[in-house]
Amino acid sequence: MNLNIPNITLIVLSSLSWIGCGPPDPNTNINGKDELKSHEIDVSVSDTTMAFHDVIYIPIYSDIYIDAQNQNNLLAATLSIRNNSLTDSTFISNISYYNSEGIIVRKFIDNTIGIQSMETVNYVIERDDTSGGSGANFLVELYAKHKNFKPLIQAVMIGQNGNKGFSFSTNGYSIK
Repeated sequence: MNLNIPNITLIVLSSLSWIGCGPPDPNTNINGKDELKSHEIDVSVSDTTMAFHDVIYIPIYSDIYIDAQNQNNLLAATLSIRNNSLTDSTFISNISYYNSEGIIVRKFIDNTIGIQSMETVNYVIERDDTSGGSGANFLVELYAKHKNFKPLIQAVMIGQNGNKGFSFSTNGYSIK
């Protein structure tokens, strides 16, 4: 029996390195940086420097009722902030996540982030993160240079029940 030791070593090392790696973080960009932090800028935004200012409410469903046996079906949720302007950047000064009781769970940014024209920024709330509860929501505060800016901010929820997958989306709307 002729065993090629270097090939076996390579297989074992490859297997061990794969086992040691956890799932990738959905909130990191291609360079391994946090998606939101990678968009931080050193620009101060306010009502006096920008023509458009709004606060958008986005409902999130982190779990839904399916049936008596599966009463609490957990969902992953993706917050999607889309700059639909062909020419201008938009600036986000606050992204806050609230639970069902209206208590802030966490703030996602400490500094203003910029989103270039036609760019999208996504942020995922993992399926096993139950901190928001079934009535969780985001508040996103944003600014733009032109008063006719029309932001598109949505949430996409995805889950499964047995061998059936499902997804749905919600739209954000202005509460200012």
